[in-house]
Amino acid sequence: MSLQPGDALTSHNFGLQIDGVMVEYLAEVSGLSLEQDVIEYQQVSAQGVPVVKKMPGVQKAGTCTVVRGMTQSTAFNEWITQSVRGEMSSARKNATIMVMDYQNNPVKRYNMRNAWCSKVDTSTVKAGEASALSETVTITFEELVIE
Repeated sequence: MSLQPGDALTSHNFGLQIDGVMVEYLAEVSGLSLEQDVIEYQQVSAQGVPVVKKMPGVQKAGTCTVVRGMTQSTAFNEWITQSVRGEMSSARKNATIMVMDYQNNPVKRYNMRNAWCSKVDTSTVKAGEASALSETVTITFEELVIE
């Protein structure tokens, strides 16, 4: 089932690429946002009327949070390890949150430049509980490009 004109994307099929390689399918992504400064200045027009102008400023760096099942994904685990050890020459990666349609075709990309993991939280481990373990990972990035 492909998307027809006017169809909205669904929120259930997405994954994470690191340096162009799909490394993880995720359970959740939140806080992914693009923000930039707003520059406001005032001037007087040729007719002597005060005019307020606004224009775009510098894009801000950002963060997003991803939740994944605690797996043995080698690439993702290495990325986390490099980040928390401060090995920034290898930890800074270009990462992409990729949204796919019903046929797993990529339809939207959130490209994060110079991304690295700044925080990892694990789910609660409880004796006698039958639930999947998960990790919540905060990804910090310098620039976000939406395609």
